[in-house]
Amino acid sequence: MYRSSERWRRLGPRIGGSQVIKADVTSLLSPFSLGSVHLRNRVFVPGHTTNFGHANNPTDRHVAYHGERAKGGVGLIITEGIRVHPTSAGRHISLGSFDDDSIPAYAAVAEAVQAHGTKLFAQLLHTGRQANGDATRTAAWSPGTTPWAAGTHIPHAMGPTDIAIVVQAFGAAARRMQQAGYDGVEIHLGHGHLIEQFLSPFSNTRTDAYGGSLDGRLRFTREVLAAVQEQAPDLPMGIRVSTDEFLPGGLTPPDMVEIVDLLRQEFPLLYVHASHAAYHGSYSLGTQMADMSFGHAQFRHHAALFKKEIPGLPVLAVCRLDSLPEAAELVTAGEADLVGLARPHIADPYLVRRAEEGRAHEVRSCLACNQGCVGRLEANLPISCVVNPEVGAEREWARVRSTGTAPTRRVLVVGGGPSGMEAALASCRAGHEVTLAEAGRELGGQVTTAASVPGRERLGLMIADLTRELADSDVTIRLGEKVTSADVLPGGRLDGFDDVVVATGARPTKRELPGGPPVLDVEETVEALTAGGSEPLRGTVLVRDDQGTWTAASLAEALAREGAQVHILSPTASFAAKITTYSKLALTKRLGELGIRAHVMRDVDGAEGTTLVLRDTLSGHTEELTGITAVVDVALPVADDGIYRELDAREGAPRVHVVGDANAPRTALEAVYEGRLAGTFLTDAVSGAELLARTV
Repeated sequence: MYRSSERWRRLGPRIGGSQVIKADVTSLLSPFSLGSVHLRNRVFVPGHTTNFGHANNPTDRHVAYHGERAKGGVGLIITEGIRVHPTSAGRHISLGSFDDDSIPAYAAVAEAVQAHGTKLFAQLLHTGRQANGDATRTAAWSPGTTPWAAGTHIPHAMGPTDIAIVVQAFGAAARRMQQAGYDGVEIHLGHGHLIEQFLSPFSNTRTDAYGGSLDGRLRFTREVLAAVQEQAPDLPMGIRVSTDEFLPGGLTPPDMVEIVDLLRQEFPLLYVHASHAAYHGSYSLGTQMADMSFGHAQFRHHAALFKKEIPGLPVLAVCRLDSLPEAAELVTAGEADLVGLARPHIADPYLVRRAEEGRAHEVRSCLACNQGCVGRLEANLPISCVVNPEVGAEREWARVRSTGTAPTRRVLVVGGGPSGMEAALASCRAGHEVTLAEAGRELGGQVTTAASVPGRERLGLMIADLTRELADSDVTIRLGEKVTSADVLPGGRLDGFDDVVVATGARPTKRELPGGPPVLDVEETVEALTAGGSEPLRGTVLVRDDQGTWTAASLAEALAREGAQVHILSPTASFAAKITTYSKLALTKRLGELGIRAHVMRDVDGAEGTTLVLRDTLSGHTEELTGITAVVDVALPVADDGIYRELDAREGAPRVHVVGDANAPRTALEAVYEGRLAGTFLTDAVSGAELLARTV
């Protein structure tokens, strides 16, 4: 996975717990045919929402995004879910095909992808009861009236006329995809969307012809597939299913094998795409886009089951296949015919081409952090990526690089965290002479600290990749070099730099509790954990969380796994408010199994010995929490921006730029993005601001 070099070993961080997979990827790079559809390799990009749409149609951003991944060498791309009816649209940035006016926009995407030799399938779906109609003022449609989660919209129970409308909509959408030149279509029968809502006894409690027995629950599916076959007879058709709903009384793997086998006998199915989960407000949804907390290829047995039970039907595997070597394991073992890597292709669109050209070591690794992709989707924002800030803005960045290089400047980057590393690389690639100074003994900053917490090790891959790229660049690295503002002013020991990029990060803070238990900040807690713990941290620990991020949650989980009794406290009404629901539902299950207790809308009002006084932030009522041996204070950090403030106020100082947490404490997503923007647009900050405005 990583190229070995003396310089890389010297600069690189320690990545505890990371597994380096060295499987041969030759099997993945061999051609494969899905019926009449001939693919140049066995790697595909599965459907994943981007939020790049406008008026429910694809945009130029889709054209550039998918075109870049086709150029990167993947054999097949399956579009994100294309809603077949306005009751599934939810919001205008999703994709839909409601009339023939949408055909040209879809054709543009097909042309961009096929121009690079990649095949393109359209995924068709109706999301059913989870379609959020706030933007469109539509009611969600479902077999019944049960919402997908507590507090969400009550759906409309579909009648025979509604069902006929949706069946016809599937057929019409398939016809449009055929007219747009797509190579095939994937009908989404899984993830708890409308078709699965009819299939599952968990969500389908109807007593008419569309419910009850398996034959009744299959009726809607059969009608949809028949409509697609009738209106788009020449369009190859596959299906995506959830092999296991992970719901009591829901669909199980044996159920889905039976269903797929029945459908395969009735319809010319090209393949089965074996996924899992239901869109339900429980652990099930937390598995759908499994984050780094899950094991490698944890759901591979689903694809293997179909390979075993339905011979002759090609099987597509997906979920937490983080790299080509890892994915190759499934093909080599005969567990799947094609393997899907969505998030890894967001992180690096040239995944396949780099492997083909013997440059696999250059790949930027997917962290499975669910931050820039899934987290932004939940906020109704276009997807991005922590390690690839150019996602969704491929055209703009390409245009910048085609304008030529700016005059060479001498650049000093102060701080070797992710923002500083990215700024140094971007400046160097823009043609500048760059020095990166880091006060510590290794690069990585707070991300290296976070990656040492059990369960968060994959964060270290980002620092490893950046370190490797720096070692292969012309950037001068100076470790153990603490820089002050006086150093870079005229006459200082580092005089002569034209630009200074301040990437000094942020400082943790903590609130002492006089007379109470010992208080540790984040860095002190991580240091204690990695050193084998300390006596107070083995007792009953309160994690005081003012951030609502993974910081408190991961520390709480790690402490509990070390044997501590853990309480986690939040002054807000929501636990871990900044963690996406898709990850939080799995997180809360783990924390619950570890016996961790949450106290929301509570703050610490005082302490005496091992007793803490907690205050209800709504009513002011107080209560006591006894036996606390230590408090881990995940307080709000403070920007370490002193150099920036001093240089910005001095005449004759080099031009100064501030990025990442030194600008304002946030996350690695913003840090890497700002680092690349600052380095790329060093001489033209206005263009950088314009680019930023176009890609939010």
